[in-house]
Amino acid sequence: MLTHKLVADAVEGALAEDNPWGDATVAASISADMTFRANLVAREPGVFAGGAVVVETFQQVDPHIVVTDLVADGTALYPGDIIATLSGPAAGILTGERIALNFVQRLSGIATLTSRFVEQVDGVHAHAKIADTRKTTPGLRALEKHAVVAGGGINHRFSLSDAIMLKDNHLAALGATHGSGLTAAINRVKNSVGHTTPIIVEVDELDQIEPVLTAGVTGILLDNFSLADLRSGVALIDGHCVVEASGGVTVDTVAGIAETGVDIISVGTITHGATALDLGLDAV
Repeated sequence: MLTHKLVADAVEGALAEDNPWGDATVAASISADMTFRANLVAREPGVFAGGAVVVETFQQVDPHIVVTDLVADGTALYPGDIIATLSGPAAGILTGERIALNFVQRLSGIATLTSRFVEQVDGVHAHAKIADTRKTTPGLRALEKHAVVAGGGINHRFSLSDAIMLKDNHLAALGATHGSGLTAAINRVKNSVGHTTPIIVEVDELDQIEPVLTAGVTGILLDNFSLADLRSGVALIDGHCVVEASGGVTVDTVAGIAETGVDIISVGTITHGATALDLGLDAV
C-alpha cells in the first residue's frame, strides 16, 4: 500500500541527492519574488502514474507551489494532454522539475507497459491476472508496485515477510525437489508457521505437482513451462490451489499463457524492463 510516508521518504531522498546544498543555477539566475506557471504534458501515448509524487516533490521544495488539474493515476494519455498545472515561486518549480519528472516518467512507464500486458489478456482469458514481482528498484518498490496497479495489474507479495515462497533454490538447499521428500519438506514448513501464512511452491517439472498438492499449499508457480505443460499443470492442479505462471513472459506470449487457464501470470519485466514515458514540463 502506498502511504504518504513512503512517498515523502522517496522524494526526500531524491531531493537530497539532486540538491544537496542548493540549486546553483536557480540561485544565480532566479529572484525570490519571481513566479512561474507550467504544464506537465504528455509527449507520447501511455498511462499516467505518480500524481502523489508530483504533489509531494513540489510541496517539499516550496509549499507555496500549487498543483492543479492533476489527472488521476491510471488515466490514459495522448500526446499533448495536460497532466497537471504548476504555479507559484519560479525557483521552487525549476528546482523540483527534474525530480518530479524522473519519478512520473518512470512510474508512468511501468503503468504503460503493464497496461499492454493486461490488454493482451483481456478478451482472451479474463480469468488470468497480470502480477508484478520483487524485481523492482531498491527503495522504490512501493511506488513501482502502485504504478503496476495503475496500469491494470495486481501486486504479488510486497516483501519476503509477506508469504512463504519455496523456489527452486530453497528446495535444492533442503534436498527436497521430488516425491515424498518434497511433500515432507513442505509439511515441515507448514508446521513451523501459523495457518494464516500463505505458502507458494515453485515447480519446474510436471512430476513435482502431485507431491506439492499432497502437502496442501496456497499456490503453485509453474516456472518456465511450455504452453502444453501449462495446460497439463492446470489440469493436474484442478482448482486445488491458485496456479501461477512465470518465466520469460512477453507481450507477444502472454495471451497464449492466459489461454492455458492459469490464474496469475507474474511478469518481472513490467517493473525492471519498463521504459520511461516521455513527459515534459512546458512553461505557460
